[in-house]
Amino acid sequence: MASPFRPFEDKMREAGLPALAIDGFRDAYAQLCGGATGLMPEAELEPVASLPALDALAPPEAAGASALARTVVIKLNGGLGTSMGMSRAKSLLPVRPGRSFLDVIAEQVLALRRAHGVRLPLLLMNSFRTRDDSLAALRRHRGLESDLPLDFLQHKVPRILAADLTPVVWPRDPSLEWCPPGHGDLYLALATAGLLERLRAAGHRYAFVSNADNLGATLDLSLLGWIAAEGIPFAMEVADRTAADRKGGHLARRRADGALVLRESAQCPPEDAEAFQDVARHRFFNTNNLWLDLDALARLLAERGGALGLPLIRNEKRVDPDDPDSPRCLQLETAMGAAIGLFAGARAVRVPRSRFAPVKTTNDLLVVWSDAYALADDGRLAPAPGFVPGSLFVDLDPRFFAHVEAFQQRFPHGAPSLAGCRRFVVKGDVRFGRGVVARGEVQVEAREGEPLTVADGARLGDAA
Repeated sequence: MASPFRPFEDKMREAGLPALAIDGFRDAYAQLCGGATGLMPEAELEPVASLPALDALAPPEAAGASALARTVVIKLNGGLGTSMGMSRAKSLLPVRPGRSFLDVIAEQVLALRRAHGVRLPLLLMNSFRTRDDSLAALRRHRGLESDLPLDFLQHKVPRILAADLTPVVWPRDPSLEWCPPGHGDLYLALATAGLLERLRAAGHRYAFVSNADNLGATLDLSLLGWIAAEGIPFAMEVADRTAADRKGGHLARRRADGALVLRESAQCPPEDAEAFQDVARHRFFNTNNLWLDLDALARLLAERGGALGLPLIRNEKRVDPDDPDSPRCLQLETAMGAAIGLFAGARAVRVPRSRFAPVKTTNDLLVVWSDAYALADDGRLAPAPGFVPGSLFVDLDPRFFAHVEAFQQRFPHGAPSLAGCRRFVVKGDVRFGRGVVARGEVQVEAREGEPLTVADGARLGDAA
């Protein structure tokens, strides 16, 4: 009798995926067929009461500076920004006129090289859809290349029909037959690309990993010094949860062995939703800024047969998001941060909110565009004096601002001044002039069918 996995194996081989990626998906599929849900009930977890803070770490920056020559920066760059109407890498969005996220990341790496006289490689984990445009954008930065490639590719895995657990077949758009396996694919992709061994052979011991859309995630020498001095195999940067973070993943301890674990929203049983969203109970969220000891990673992969076997995340969707009658399918994913539960001696550290400034929507993009953040010559994005990251609530009418092109048309001169603003809400079709200043709580509303233009130099809210 043929194995139910055989059609998936044939499909992946035909697509040119490496044997280790196929084996990893085989394991995930077997878990699914065995009834695994990936759920982490509240009864199996206990809250994390306290954690060391970044500003209390003992090793000085000098310890990090000495480890910098053995470090690599890895940026997760597989996102297309489809929720903002984009069809290319989200990291190509402008942060400032003429400077994209990727430009700023390149400037950060080059500045560290100049300041410390190190080779510090930059690696992007691209998807097939983000690779060409992203590499073309980096070519403008002379000297960025090193003795290593600038990128490696994330794998792809088949989507699974929910009805019978067979591969999705969708001739109308074959790309919808596949999905990314989540950023937990980082470890396997590094290995199958041969980069893990190349990095170690070139003398690199440490990796700082973060999302390309989070410009607050710069390589911090104090953190690097702490990792190196204490021999930490894996460290996760976490920040204090607020009400705005209640639906995001959180850190916890596994009751069975006391190990730190990461629980994402898709891994929470419905009956535990209240406890999951209790930010006083589960106090810390994962910023997705991670630190790896590459030697420890190589040992763990070897012990586990080449794949870490991260906890399963099962996501159910329509095959075609634009066709409500298309069948339901399953996407099997893993989270990069879930590896904290696998490394003996893994640690978590509290960092300030300024190290977490991701751009998931145009609401987030407006804040980063504005004077709430200052962009230094060395590429560091820092909150303006007196501005507290996470304290500004922005809500732009999605009918007119959700897509980047429409957003840019309505802010043709850039963002209003928001450094002194607490709440900025826009309803209806509004266009903003040059030099607009918003302070305190601001709501701008256009009547239905009547576009509104906010005049040049207008002062809104407390600034009026």
